[in-house]
This record gives sequence, structure tokens and C-alpha cells, in this order.
Amino acid sequence: MEAMVYLFLLPVFYLFFLLWKFIDGKRDQECYILDYQCYKPTDDRKLSTEFCGDMIRRNKSLGLQEYKFLLKAIVNSGIGEETYGPRNVFSGNETHPSVLDGISEMDEFFNDSIEKLLDRVGVSPSEIDALVVNVSMITTAPSLAGRIINRYKMRENIKAFNLTGMGCSASLISINIVQNLFKSYKNMYALVVTSESLSPNWYTGNDRSMILSNCLFRSGGCAVLLTNKRALRHRAMLKLRCLVRTHHGAKDESFGCCIQKEDDQGRLGFFLNKSLPKAATRAFIDNLRVISPKILPVRELLRYMVASLVRKMYQNSKGGGKVVINFKTGVDHFSCKDDPSSIRNTSASSLWYVLAYMDEKKRLKKGDRVLMISFGAGFKCNSCMWEVARDLDGGNVWKDCIDSYPPESLSNPFMEKYGWINQADENTFEEKMKEIDEAKALKLR
Repeated sequence: MEAMVYLFLLPVFYLFFLLWKFIDGKRDQECYILDYQCYKPTDDRKLSTEFCGDMIRRNKSLGLQEYKFLLKAIVNSGIGEETYGPRNVFSGNETHPSVLDGISEMDEFFNDSIEKLLDRVGVSPSEIDALVVNVSMITTAPSLAGRIINRYKMRENIKAFNLTGMGCSASLISINIVQNLFKSYKNMYALVVTSESLSPNWYTGNDRSMILSNCLFRSGGCAVLLTNKRALRHRAMLKLRCLVRTHHGAKDESFGCCIQKEDDQGRLGFFLNKSLPKAATRAFIDNLRVISPKILPVRELLRYMVASLVRKMYQNSKGGGKVVINFKTGVDHFSCKDDPSSIRNTSASSLWYVLAYMDEKKRLKKGDRVLMISFGAGFKCNSCMWEVARDLDGGNVWKDCIDSYPPESLSNPFMEKYGWINQADENTFEEKMKEIDEAKALKLR
């Protein structure tokens, strides 16, 4: 009888063991952000209104209509004067960029942000187990990942990934790579480095669909340190709850809506098609369909299903409104690329500046849920949900200027200085530009 009991209990204990092992293994697959460091270039790379005007006037292929288009684009973008550009535009060498220009731009970012991040967390470069670098618009040999490994003398068995051409949504692709690594390896440190190189890609022609990128993109970058070490979860800032990637590259219209190309004169730039908003909307909707059930409470999903069913049954009746999901039931904060607009679009790193802005404003409290959404060429929409692991107290890249945002006045410095362009004709435009050039020459004497 006793033997029968043992025979019965043995498989039961074995099942409990397997269940415990599964649950324990899942705990080691968690993805935590220990800290992150956004990059703030030096003040000599700041793009003031006056300098932007000087830089535009260097492009002799632009006429009055192009100036009006640029003024409208800059004003509508909400861009301020706290944005930064690559060094070659300050030296007037944007028409003939070199490979060194792009590499030097990246080195400045690497040497600043990676060192600050690792020093603050107290992690040695030799402790990094995985490195993921995403910079879309520059390809070097050795890779930028290899350059970082050489600069910081990282281990020879480090797992290194170098992503190019993935566009503005590449940050979350990098996070997804780390997330998958954490499912296979325990007790890892992973460093994600995200930026964009503008030096080789500053457009100097007059194609409106390509010159628009000069108004939208600015220099920046971010280094993010992640771990799945259970012992460090009390130090973590954020915990990854889920991540969803959507790719519409199979649709020709979506694939071609934003693409790196040369214009009719052979000048390299980034082409933005009028179909971009439509492609972004389609990708966004498809992405939301997948992530919504993962992040919203059951009661909200049930409410939406019932309301949708009722509306469908009575769709011919009067007064039936559109059914809308209330994302605030499952999301406390939204981090979308390009907002706040004062930092402008720093490509894949934009998300982290927005997160840092909320952090510096002391808005992120333990248990809060942050939904990150990014869009990129391809066309892609990627999103993820983070849970704030502890109250965050700021002290990041925004600390010296956070009190200035949001600005009290919405007046745009570009409109104040160049608003006359909207009323100009060809003759008055040429006369005014000549006056500006003469005044500039006198100032330099």
C-alpha cells in the first residue's frame, strides 16, 4: 500500500517540479531597464534661427516657392531653438560629406552617453554581455558595434548586433532583440545604443519631398542598459510587459512612402511621399489590434465588444456614435516619437527623450504603465508597454531647461524673423535677400 502511495506521489511531485521550473525560468526572462542616458550635444552644435537661415541661403538652388514651403514646414513642425545638427553643416561642408563626418558624429555621442550611463550605474564595459546598435543611415566597416567594442575593450564573447536601414522605429526592434536574448540566457547585461547619423544625409537640393527631412530631423541619441538579473529588479526603472512589431513592407505604397534616394541631380537625401500619413495610419491600426488585448483590462475589452455589437445591430438607426476604445483604462502615459516637438525628431532615439521629459516632470510613479509607439521606413509601426518599477526622480538630459517647457508662448522664432517671405514676390524676395546678405557681410567685418 505504501509503495502504491509513493508511485502515485512521484509523478505528482514531478509535475510540481516542472511547474516550478517553468515559473522560475520565466522570472529569469524578465526584461528590466536599469538606466538610460540621452545625448545632449555641445552648444556649438545648436541650430539657432539665424544659423538655419544662413544655412538655407547657402543652397543656391532654392527659390521663393521653396522658401515659402520651408517656412511653412518649419513653423508647422513646432521646432524650437534647442535642437542640434551635425558638425559638417556648421563648417559649410554639407554638400560633400565624408565618411569621417558620419563616424565622428557617432563617436561624440558614444563617448558621452555610454560613459555617463555605465559610470552612473556602476557597470564596467567588460560586464556587458550583449550590445545592440541601431543607426539607420550610415554603414561602416568595421561596424559601429565593433567600434564601441574596440573603444571600451569589451569581452571577446560579447553578443553584438548592428542594425542599419531600420528607420525611426529601430529602438524597439533593438529592445525586442534583447528581450529574445533574455529568454535564452540568464543574468545578462545588455546595452542598446540608438541614434542617427545626419552628416552624410543632409539634403542640398530643391526637391520638396526630400528637403522636408532637413526640417524634421535633428541630432541625438540614447544609450539604454537592460538586464534580466533577478537580484537587480529592485534597482530597475522600468519593466517590459509586452512588445508588438508590425511591418507593411509587402505593400508597395507603404514600402515606398519614405526611402533614401538620389534626386534628379544625383544629390542624396531622404524622400517623404504624400502617402506617408496613410501608410502610418494603416500600420498603427494593425499594431493596435494586436497590442490592445495585451495591455487593456478585460472589462474595457468586453465593453468595446458589446458596444460594437449593439452599434452593428442598430447601425441604421439615428444617433449611433462611433465606438472608441478608452486606452486610458490600461495606459497611464504615452511616449510617441516626435513629441514634445521642441526636441524634434531625433529618429529612433526620440522615444527616450519623450520618456526622459516625463521623468524630469516627475510624472512617472511606481506601477504606472507607459505605452511607447514608433514608426519607421519599411513601413513599420512598433509598440511596447513598460511598467514603472519605482518612483522616478528625474535628473536627466532635460534638467537644465525643463522649467521652460511647455513654453508660455507659442510664437515661432522662424515666423517672427522670416514671416515676410509669405507676402513677398520674386522682385521683393531678391531685394530682401540681398539686404540680408549685405547686413551679414557688414556684421562679419
